[in-house]
Amino acid sequence: MLISLLRTHLAPYRRWLVAIVVLQFTATAAMLYLPSLNADIIDKGIARGDTDYVLRIGAIMLGVSLVQAMCSMTAAWFGGQAAMAFGRDVRKVVFARIGSFSAREVSTFGAPSLITRATNDVQQVQMLAMMTCLMAVTIPIMMVGGVVMAMREDFGLSWLVVAVVPVLFLCIGLVVSRMVPAFRTVQERLDDVNRVLREQITGIRVVRAFVREPQETARFSRSNDDLTEVSLRAGRWMALMFPLVMAVSNTASVGVIWFGGHRVDSGQMEVGALTAFLSYLMQILMSVMMGTFMLMMVPRAAVSADRISEVLATDSSVVPPASPVTEVHVSGHLDLEGVGLTYPGAEAPVLRDVTFSGRPGQTIALIGSTGAGKTTLVNLVPRLLDTTEGVVRVDGVDVRDLDPELLWSRIGLVPQRAFLFSGTIASNLRYGRPDATDDELWAALEIAQGADFVREMPEGLDTAVAQGGTTVSGGQRQRLAIARALVRRPEIYLFDDAFSALDVATDARLRAALKPVTREATVLIVAQRIATIRDADLILVLEDGEVVGQGTHEELMAGNETYREIAASQGVGVGEAA
Repeated sequence: MLISLLRTHLAPYRRWLVAIVVLQFTATAAMLYLPSLNADIIDKGIARGDTDYVLRIGAIMLGVSLVQAMCSMTAAWFGGQAAMAFGRDVRKVVFARIGSFSAREVSTFGAPSLITRATNDVQQVQMLAMMTCLMAVTIPIMMVGGVVMAMREDFGLSWLVVAVVPVLFLCIGLVVSRMVPAFRTVQERLDDVNRVLREQITGIRVVRAFVREPQETARFSRSNDDLTEVSLRAGRWMALMFPLVMAVSNTASVGVIWFGGHRVDSGQMEVGALTAFLSYLMQILMSVMMGTFMLMMVPRAAVSADRISEVLATDSSVVPPASPVTEVHVSGHLDLEGVGLTYPGAEAPVLRDVTFSGRPGQTIALIGSTGAGKTTLVNLVPRLLDTTEGVVRVDGVDVRDLDPELLWSRIGLVPQRAFLFSGTIASNLRYGRPDATDDELWAALEIAQGADFVREMPEGLDTAVAQGGTTVSGGQRQRLAIARALVRRPEIYLFDDAFSALDVATDARLRAALKPVTREATVLIVAQRIATIRDADLILVLEDGEVVGQGTHEELMAGNETYREIAASQGVGVGEAA
């Protein structure tokens, strides 16, 4: 998966990669040439007292060094550019794939894991990509070139190179084989820490309200300790690698000096050649150490690449149409025919045989106990989920055949959990319609019963909003979410329990203000309070995913036991105000 990911997303930068190969080849060749020149200075210049030769070869060495430095710096620049572009592209495709997921795929992976995969995992592969750009060419050229140049200086000592390199690879292979499973566990433990931390930050009010700080601190400590333990285990293997390489390298240096000294003493070798041979051995070992550094990154990057590829290989259960319908001839029509939904592997369906129709000017309401399938039913209209039975039609066309942009442009959704984005009140209200004027924003706020509290804020529409809308109350957040849908002026409004945080008086005023605005739109409301839906044109009573009753408030009070039980629990009788 790692090789495939690198090959796919580095392919657009072939020219940069070619430039890196050429530059690194030149820089490495220059580096390999320097010890040979140094040997000539010692043997032919210093040993013979030839100052001119020393100066001439020294000038050549200086020139070669400058070429090496310039090539290395330029290659590093191109490598950094390619690696950063690679990371940007991978993050973009991961984000796009996550954005295409339905609620089913998001719940399968989990939000904390998806965040880690789109950030930390991409960063791990990006770092390896950078090291690959900087070292992938240098390491083999330096190793092979060092062996050739060392044998050229003195073939009699080449057995040391043959003995040292396999020992190094054996040591490195042993350590890397232990690091791979450790790093896989590290990423899994990191997911756990992110999950616990995200839950605690999001639910901080609940934690404090129930005085659960000690228990939550202990829960985080357990996850943190697990991550620390496995990170230390991986770190110990990583820390062992460099001492092993250095021990082998230093032993090899001692062997070269010892055996080379005897050869110099016997006249079989020049001092300069011994110096050059030692330099080449160090370059060979340096290439192995550089390879070691890369190999230290490979296990974690390989695990991260597997996790990224998992996301990229997962297709959304909500598939865009092959030939989408881009034009419709009616507006605001909503039809559900025999709709059912069963999750993969579930024993029972979530929804069964739901059928109803809505037309512009009509209000359809859904009521039922918790877990009856009301929110799931609402999510089928904008295709946040797809039906497994039956069909959902918007403006006479199956939603699975409609162009997604066209479908979403006709729907104004206020979800069960009102969510606001970081920014300002104005930017949140304009989320569905960026060209809305301030007057239109205030008009929507007036209808949503939010104008008064927005006016009281220091900066009005420009007041800052924290992520999730945590800087405003639950009721204010719901009213802002309703105003956001109103700004869009869609043909179909979906209110998924959008009035639950409002007091009865505000709820009544809001519903009264909504009537003139939604007169030419179809409205689908999910509610728990009878008062919110009693004036609806059609009320559907859901129980265990089935419609057990439908009609007006009066009809259901007269003939539906489930509806009467809900009404009785709220103190509502036939003909009474809720």
